[in-house]
Amino acid sequence: MMETPANYTELNRQLWNAKTAYHVQSRFYDVEGFVGGKSSLNDVELGLLGDVQGKSILHLQCHFGQDSLSLSRLGAHVTGVDLADQAIAKARELAAQLALPAAFVCSDVYELPQNLRQQFDIVFTSYGVLGWLPDLERWAGVVRSFLKPGGKLVLVEFHPVIWMFDNDFTRVQYAYFNKETITEVETGTYADRDAPLAHTSVSWNHDLGEVLGSLLHNGLNIKHFAEYDYSPYNCFAHMKQVGERKYRIEHLADKLPMMYSVVAAKAEESQR
Repeated sequence: MMETPANYTELNRQLWNAKTAYHVQSRFYDVEGFVGGKSSLNDVELGLLGDVQGKSILHLQCHFGQDSLSLSRLGAHVTGVDLADQAIAKARELAAQLALPAAFVCSDVYELPQNLRQQFDIVFTSYGVLGWLPDLERWAGVVRSFLKPGGKLVLVEFHPVIWMFDNDFTRVQYAYFNKETITEVETGTYADRDAPLAHTSVSWNHDLGEVLGSLLHNGLNIKHFAEYDYSPYNCFAHMKQVGERKYRIEHLADKLPMMYSVVAAKAEESQR
């Protein structure tokens, strides 16, 4: 089993800072369309979030803030958090450009309790987030600490089965279970495969039992769980569009679970 590099946080920060420069220019993120009024949110998370007007939302691992700002446009009071300082700088720039009141904090998720003192109605996090965190028990504890009594976590994430495959989806390369630290050199990026990037990434695969168990162990009640046979993004190799914002690995069709969603609630404090 490969040991976790002591500086994994800094390696991943450098990776995501480098990606941000290309992502803001990419067709994938379509910043021009976003500035023009397009929402970056998908039907799955919108349905689970419900009416966010007036709600306080903590958006963990927000990248450069499009989903955070989409929620702000819907009337939520949003605080976005990300490890990459250049992503946070771009998020703040977009917020100012769009005159939206969202706040952004540059922080590692695990360090956030030292950098933010507030509780929220909703903690939201989505698509390619948990794999950058080695310890989900600790993550779930952070989530719980930021939820108001009765508040909820809304998680929409790529399925761990997807991360078992090699990049071409021709063979199983990694374990379903969190048995190893995956340290490798990433070239290009999902938003621009030809980008001249080559950076070390450090990640982990988290099986569904680990995800749900970490929430339950931290006193959060599972209110919803679902799996989906498509991705809303064309972000993996050999994808074919099968509907509006729906993509599948063409040669695997609908055989794979591609993402899942969880809603977990913090219990109301008992009346004394």
